[in-house]
Amino acid sequence: MLGKTLAEYLDEASLSRFHYVLLLIGCLIYGFTGMNVMLIGAAIPAITREWSLDATTAGLLLSVGYVGMFIGALTCGILADLIGRKRTLLLTISTMTIFTGLCSIAPDALSMSVIRFLAGIGLGGSLPQPGVYVSEYVPARYRGRFIGLVETAWVYGALLAILFPFALIPTYGWRLTFLVAFIPLFLVPLVVFFVPESSRYLELRGRRDEALKLLKSKKLIRTELDGASKRREIGKALREIWSSTYQNRTVVLWISWAVLVYTYHGIFLWLPTIYVKELGLQIVTSLYWVLIITLIQVPGYYSATFLLDRVGRKPVLITYLGIAGVGSYLLSFAKDATSIFVWSGLISFFNLGAWAALYTYTPELYPTRMRGTGAGAAASVGRIAGIFAPTVTAFLYFGGGLPPTFTVFALAHFIAAFSVAFLGIETKSRILEEISK
Repeated sequence: MLGKTLAEYLDEASLSRFHYVLLLIGCLIYGFTGMNVMLIGAAIPAITREWSLDATTAGLLLSVGYVGMFIGALTCGILADLIGRKRTLLLTISTMTIFTGLCSIAPDALSMSVIRFLAGIGLGGSLPQPGVYVSEYVPARYRGRFIGLVETAWVYGALLAILFPFALIPTYGWRLTFLVAFIPLFLVPLVVFFVPESSRYLELRGRRDEALKLLKSKKLIRTELDGASKRREIGKALREIWSSTYQNRTVVLWISWAVLVYTYHGIFLWLPTIYVKELGLQIVTSLYWVLIITLIQVPGYYSATFLLDRVGRKPVLITYLGIAGVGSYLLSFAKDATSIFVWSGLISFFNLGAWAALYTYTPELYPTRMRGTGAGAAASVGRIAGIFAPTVTAFLYFGGGLPPTFTVFALAHFIAAFSVAFLGIETKSRILEEISK
């Protein structure tokens, strides 16, 4: 009788210190990446004022970072399948940190655009990697919770991206604010010393003995595995994600990523400016209210995260997308401060809860040989939407106010919810190798 496969041993392992260390590091990577992505949103009112930028130029300055994120998400996803998860993590963390920090010395909008583009490559490459990595080590029965918790770290990064500008801009200006982007460099030694290469990736590349030794050293398995390891060809993955087996999954992911990137960044990058214009607030006061709205994301994330392994990915994603759409529609008619804050909070809660579900769902839908590429491609499509989100939002908002802006956000949420309902599959408690068949 043949013994269990490496994947089966991984799935039957009890949660250990090793899993929690990976969870912590994954959360730190995702959280600080989120901080570096969102810093520009809190700083853009001050930058716009200092450089006398019009709305279109400010929108383009935001958008250029997403051009880099598109390239980074796609190329670094492919890199993760070619050179490994760990090396790709180190590359993306270093790139996103250094270039975001260098925004502090940009002399004008053009030079900052170039720097933001380079930072975007690292940011776009960094965001999908923790989910791909954690999904390949955590047992299926805990995978939704773990990956959801990694995604939840985004909100703490977003809070830091508001708190630092809130504390620093009034006294020191926006340039010093960007220096905090160098903080994530401390993650590099953590990855070097505490994050091993993915065992599933090692086995796929014909390094089964190395994978087996790694798992034994972490006390995840204690028995020899039967069956020979086969090195599988890594390549042609971009075509394979559109094969008959995976095409519906790819459609769901591409639509969902495009919608959530467009809505999140379109709304929350411009929210400080919207509060200033709609409510007549000062920049610092508007950041205070954005901080409150961002705090509402915390229960949104956690509520979705702890439902994922109980009710499933599809119901959570459909429900949270749908309610975020309703909140967007209601905000399009808001006339007073109370309704603007209430519906902003509703969107914040459910949009970010949908992110927790999508981030868990994405790496589950592809096999190991193409997981990085598939997840990276979906994220890169999201970054295309991100390229247009700041500029389109500026065009709609400064041209027509809240009604057209948030009606588009509502329709986008509804489209994503319907795509998941009709084309999505359920992955709750299923082993990755079973899902990929």
